[in-house]
Amino acid sequence: QVNLVQSGGGLVQAGASMRLSCTASARTFRTNAMGWFRQAPGKEREFVAAIVWSRRDSPYYAVSVRGRFTISGESAKNTVDLQMNSLKPEDTAVYYCAGLSGYDDFDPGLALWYDYWGQGTQVTVSS
Repeated sequence: QVNLVQSGGGLVQAGASMRLSCTASARTFRTNAMGWFRQAPGKEREFVAAIVWSRRDSPYYAVSVRGRFTISGESAKNTVDLQMNSLKPEDTAVYYCAGLSGYDDFDPGLALWYDYWGQGTQVTVSS
C-alpha cells in the first residue's frame, strides 16, 4: 500500500509564503509524475501544479498560480514540494498531493489520471 504523506499548511496573511511537502511512504514505489490539487469550499477540486519525471522533470502550472508557485521534487525519493509565494485569499483551500504511475501518455492537469492521494492540508490566506 502506498501512502502520500503531506506536511505544511496553516494560516498566513496575503502576500506571505508557504511551503508544502509530500512524500510517498513506499520506497520501492515509483511514480511517473506527482502533483498538487486544491479544493475550496463549495468548489470542485482543481489542478495547481505537477512535475513529470518522465518528461525530464517538466513542471506544469495552473494559470492562476503561474509565476507565484514553484513545484520541485526528487523522483528517486518520490518527494514533491510546492513553494507558494505572494499568496492571495483566493488560494485558500485544502491542498492535496497526488501521485501517478503506470501511464506514459497522460495529462498531468487532470485528477483522473492520479492513482494516489495525500490526506489533504488546509491552507488559509487572510486578507
